[in-house]
Amino acid sequence: MSLNKQKVVVVGQGYVGLPVAMRAVQVGYKVVGIDVDKRRVDGLRNGVSYVEDISNEELRAAIASGNYVATDDYQDAVDFDVAVITVPTPLRESVPDLSYIEESAESLAAHLTVGSTVILESTTYPGTTEELLVPILERGSGLRSAGDFYVGYSPERIDPGNKTWGFVETPKVVSGLNAQALERVRDFYDSIVETTVPVSSPREAEMTKLLENTFRHVNIALVNELAIFANQLGVNVWESIEAASTKPFGFMKFTPGPGVGGHCLPVDPSYLSWQVRRKLGQNFRFVELANDINDHMPDYVLQRLMMLLNKQARALSGSHILLCGLSYKRDSGDIRESPSLRLIELLLEAGAIISAVDHHVETYRWPDNVRRVELDSSTLEMFDASVLVTDHTDVDYELLVSSDVPVLDTRNRLKGANVELL
Repeated sequence: MSLNKQKVVVVGQGYVGLPVAMRAVQVGYKVVGIDVDKRRVDGLRNGVSYVEDISNEELRAAIASGNYVATDDYQDAVDFDVAVITVPTPLRESVPDLSYIEESAESLAAHLTVGSTVILESTTYPGTTEELLVPILERGSGLRSAGDFYVGYSPERIDPGNKTWGFVETPKVVSGLNAQALERVRDFYDSIVETTVPVSSPREAEMTKLLENTFRHVNIALVNELAIFANQLGVNVWESIEAASTKPFGFMKFTPGPGVGGHCLPVDPSYLSWQVRRKLGQNFRFVELANDINDHMPDYVLQRLMMLLNKQARALSGSHILLCGLSYKRDSGDIRESPSLRLIELLLEAGAIISAVDHHVETYRWPDNVRRVELDSSTLEMFDASVLVTDHTDVDYELLVSSDVPVLDTRNRLKGANVELL
């Protein structure tokens, strides 16, 4: 069957699903993008993209082609050939919440036909595809995965804002329940990305995603704790990291920060830790230690801010604090699990008065009790101190370093007499 006759349903039109949908349109699929957030769907229908990697122009071109439809109605999934599930999998009180996968599978099952392919991309623990997704699809459709339809898992590797390794350029790990399913899954991704990497089963693919992010999580925790001790020892840890990164082998550069954010690092390693504890009755000590260190970095930022204010003979309570950047990542509006949210809680508990500047975060996602401001010289005069939380490229950093307002820089972006590095 030619691509322009195949119907692809992408469930979830966020940072993962929308790039998948747009690329599928580009190569000739007819794509239905499903999302339960009606406000998001309305925006997409009007050609407004809230995902930095997808421009409004790209979205509008997809709509104009007649090959992309955004909807919140699963009736539009009728007669699909391929369905890709890219829904969130958050933690609820340290327990994986797979309800979005379950709801998506139940809705898709009603439209599953012989020969259809369903691919899960959402991050989850090893065994989810076979133990959770497949039974729901079989029960809801009356079909069998052993011969009627195909199921696979392919972990998302979207890195928002990465200009070198975009969705198309990043190798895609693929898997299937059996050889036939793997062939179908691989054929689909071969048509939209440059390189696919097949593995023997969905469990290996599910573990791959967790391994990638656990590796990052643990190493970030290492340099975060090192930054704390280095400061106490009077060592510039940033300079040491730069020097170490000149070694052409045996070292990979990770940098400290105010904590970890987004869906991946604060969540994915805990999925693995939870599964190890549930299935094996053991603790994944590296993950739990990394969680402890990274989760408490906002507390350390607060401590350093208090010390900075003490030098000015000021108390944190009643002080006006400016946060520069709220999203978890540079040049992204994604505020999910951002360390800024925990820092805001701590600042409010301490009695601080908080304002923030971040042009990337949408109004409806803006935190309560935080005033939104523009960064200019007159605005800066209102504040007792500033914290650079996220180093967006659209910030006038020269303004920050030329002022008399003390700045705590958690990203090693600034140099000035009024700047202290994390």
